[in-house]
Amino acid sequence: MTARFALARAAGATAAGLSRLTGRGGGTTIGGRVTLLVDPNALAQAATGRELALVSGTNGKTTTRTFLVAALSTRGAVVSNAGGANLLTGITAALTTDRTSKVGVLEVDEPFLPRVASAVRPRAVVLLNLSRDQLDRYAEVRRLAGIWRDALDGSETTVIANADDPLVAWAASAATSVVWVGAGQGWTYDSTSCPACGDILRRDRAGGWRSEQCGLARPPLDWQVEEGAIVDPRGNRHLVELSLPGQVNVGNAALAVAAANAVWDVDVEIALAAIAAIPSVEGRYLETTYRGRPVRLLLAKNPAGWSETLRMSRPDVPVVVAVNARAADGRDPSWLWDVPFEGLRGRHAIAAGERSRDVAVRLRYAGVDHVRVDDAAAALAAAHGSGPVEILANYTAFQTYRKVLRDA
Repeated sequence: MTARFALARAAGATAAGLSRLTGRGGGTTIGGRVTLLVDPNALAQAATGRELALVSGTNGKTTTRTFLVAALSTRGAVVSNAGGANLLTGITAALTTDRTSKVGVLEVDEPFLPRVASAVRPRAVVLLNLSRDQLDRYAEVRRLAGIWRDALDGSETTVIANADDPLVAWAASAATSVVWVGAGQGWTYDSTSCPACGDILRRDRAGGWRSEQCGLARPPLDWQVEEGAIVDPRGNRHLVELSLPGQVNVGNAALAVAAANAVWDVDVEIALAAIAAIPSVEGRYLETTYRGRPVRLLLAKNPAGWSETLRMSRPDVPVVVAVNARAADGRDPSWLWDVPFEGLRGRHAIAAGERSRDVAVRLRYAGVDHVRVDDAAAALAAAHGSGPVEILANYTAFQTYRKVLRDA
């Protein structure tokens, strides 16, 4: 450890402590920022001597990171970055705060994956999916896939990749060592053309895809999700029984288990048992009560995520649809028109959040019975009946409802 790094750690810890003491925040972002200001090489220094896994993708980063942490924790302490702190500042803060854990799992925002991988030299990289998200911040997904591919070109890091997503498969195929997982891809609208040649991809009912022009196709699978089970490379089936809902989370579990087993040799059944014990992930899928009513809280941030969340949503209960358009959400809410809200027909909906008017217009055109209520707590109270209610919210609206439910 260099003297500069030691000074940077101390400065970051002081800044984080002051932030918490003055009530300005949790201290993670400011702590990491100050650490990097004092020592720009702090992230690489903090990663030295550790075996790290990076998890990245448009949807499922936090859940898959949590799954992989649970699996690896069966062997010992694991350092990780919780709370969505997946930029350089949050990752640096996580590694500099915990100096004892020799194994770590880091969730990484998609555009930052090359920079983080270059700094920490991970033992494994887990790639989930790529779809349109916050176009005011990110490039189109083909460009993100190209950035990933360039970063992985010739890399000896073991890549665990979702072979069902053509963009991920093309990016990962540049690496030397790839574990291919058939984790599923429910949303295909952002990968209709081949990322290599631009040809229209041909898909089959078994999840396969292929470009007739250049021959890029889904690679042969090492691991596969099949009817609620994970099939390992030996052909053994492992039943997946999660506390979290949705087929998409079975795919996330498959990627986490494949990484834990292939890279750290964690037994599949032991990993799955640890994952099955997770009741919620940082408030996602939280089930609680609000003034005596059962409430379930679901997070969705982009068209692909909303599509999956609507599939998880219970068909017979009122639903609050809450959307903000702050910097963390993306300023442009036009993506609402790509979400299949028609699936809410027959249910009572409440349009909420700072962009409740945009939500109300979209629900009107989708033919969904709804009212518009701006206040978060009042929106919950406006749900018909006295039985269960669901909240579907994007990122900052989700955080608002976490607070409303905590304070109830």
